[in-house]
Amino acid sequence: MSFIDKLGNAWRGSGSLLCVGLDPDLARLPIGLQARPDGILAFCRAIVDATADLVCAFKPQIAYFAAHQAEDQLQALIAHIHTRHPGIPVVLDAKRGDIGSTAERYAREAFERYRADAVTLSPYMGTDSIEPWLQWTDRGVILLCRTSNSGGADLQSLEVAPGERLYERVARLAAERWNPHGQTALVVGATVPEELRRVRALVGDMPLLVPGIGAQGGDIDATVMAGCRADGLGMMVNSSRAILYASHGEDFAEAARQAARDTRDALRLAVARRVRGTAGG
Repeated sequence: MSFIDKLGNAWRGSGSLLCVGLDPDLARLPIGLQARPDGILAFCRAIVDATADLVCAFKPQIAYFAAHQAEDQLQALIAHIHTRHPGIPVVLDAKRGDIGSTAERYAREAFERYRADAVTLSPYMGTDSIEPWLQWTDRGVILLCRTSNSGGADLQSLEVAPGERLYERVARLAAERWNPHGQTALVVGATVPEELRRVRALVGDMPLLVPGIGAQGGDIDATVMAGCRADGLGMMVNSSRAILYASHGEDFAEAARQAARDTRDALRLAVARRVRGTAGG
């Protein structure tokens, strides 16, 4: 099953737009897990099992594993998700971007070693850096477009042609040249709802990975109004720290579940308000 099909099934099956980001900071884990050689895996696995029925995707960030030489734990975590929760797609947040020959090796790492369903990429080296990833036609390619960080506008909002910003050029390319197999998606931050609205208008029903709610302060209602498709789907709205570290005690998994449920429900309510508003308009 392709990433796009798996994601569509997860949206409909869970009734959720929530994507839980798995960014395990060893110093923030419960004390009992910090000393364990498999503490990162144990923490993330508990979070996954506690929230799986509330999400449309999981998004492990590779740097948080690699910094602790825990790539084997990342492998085991993704294998656990595929085995225990096979309907939930895994987005490997790697933000790779390099020349074609190197990109081909990175693609093998993401899709063969880690068995990710999709991966985040930086598109700023252009077409030949993206093409190797597109050969994996059943996997997702999620390109940085307009990111949620405060410095995102430094380059992404530059005018590259009359009336066209760089992020808009990326969106157009993603919807046209960089989507030959219908596997491409974009990263657009919840912290920039007007840009999110513009990207949605440019790319139609393409899936969007939307970071920036929770700890980064993105507004859920504004995000849903700007980025949802007409069917109320179309987004993986990511929250990481607000869910992972809802508690630093032994009840961390239960607290994460409650935080995820609250976020899922807030997204559902926002979608309902949007649908009612559209119908009334």
